[in-house]
Amino acid sequence: RYLLELAKTMDQLKILRDKIDQLDESLIHTLAMRFEITNEIGKLKKAKNLLPVDSLREQQQAEKISAIAKKLGLRENVALAVLRVIIDAVVEEHKKI
Repeated sequence: RYLLELAKTMDQLKILRDKIDQLDESLIHTLAMRFEITNEIGKLKKAKNLLPVDSLREQQQAEKISAIAKKLGLRENVALAVLRVIIDAVVEEHKKI
């Protein structure tokens, strides 16, 4: 009986982990598309002699992401931490252009 329950649990874990794997792939795909767009923004900023950092835009994005996270029941600090990592990576790329 124990082995049957363990096998059932392992099957359930595999199904759930497969779903996570699909979501992770989707996240990375979306992130890659986002970086393609931000690269274009970086080129435009460079061409127009604009700074790579836009503090107002960052604040607006943080507020929007906080609201979305709250609405979806995700901890805001987690969503904002992810946003911060993304923004920092984008700014670093913009500085290289």
